[in-house]
Amino acid sequence: MSELAATVGDTMVLAKRSLLRIPRAPDLVLAFTVQPIMFVLLFVYVFGGAIQTPGYDYVDFLMPGIIVQTVGFGGFVTAMGLAEDLKRGLIDRFRSLPMSRSALLTGRTLADVATNVFSVAVMVAVGLLVGFRFTTGVVEVLAGFGVILAFGYAFSWVFAFVGLTASSPESAQSLGFIAIFPLTFVSSAFVPIESMPSWLQGIAEVNPITITVDAVRGLFIGTPYGNDAVISLLWSLGLTLVFAWLSVTRYRRAVTR
Repeated sequence: MSELAATVGDTMVLAKRSLLRIPRAPDLVLAFTVQPIMFVLLFVYVFGGAIQTPGYDYVDFLMPGIIVQTVGFGGFVTAMGLAEDLKRGLIDRFRSLPMSRSALLTGRTLADVATNVFSVAVMVAVGLLVGFRFTTGVVEVLAGFGVILAFGYAFSWVFAFVGLTASSPESAQSLGFIAIFPLTFVSSAFVPIESMPSWLQGIAEVNPITITVDAVRGLFIGTPYGNDAVISLLWSLGLTLVFAWLSVTRYRRAVTR
């Protein structure tokens, strides 16, 4: 077996390991299902009436943003899982096996793609039930899902680095929350940027979450989005490359200390 084939095989095995853990952890199942549903219902029925989105129903404005937020936070499982493996010494056990060193990280992040697909499916189903409708063609909608999954994969590597840096699963969750949560609200995910103070609008406009949400919103419901889809993909590629390198570097230090 070639080295590449062996690496791919190890990656698939560890991705499967990550996915098999989810049904055995009810709290993770809730994170992928109940929590996103609660966000949708809360914003649509509690805050929706107070937020003005001229030209669009709030539910149509909201759903692209809340889906992007959901996949952005999907990497929490990777952060907590890696922090737990380090704490229990499981990574040292993997080192003693004839397996690819990179498979642990690539397997974790690959599993996040599968869970993000599931989360997006749940979010779309709930969105349709509360009144959301796609108004663009099939190609645009599929492109929107592609942008979403690419963005989610990039943030999986961000959370991988957080998990390898944190001292415990609890710390990994807190650090990830502190790092990502403000970005989602200082963006166009939930409210139009024009409603923010002028000094905050400049920050929101260059926020990669804003760029991604605007691209997905345009691909889903036809709002103007210019080059946002391309810029979002570039952001996703850049974040993936930077944090993959940081994660691998941190991982090597973790297994050699």
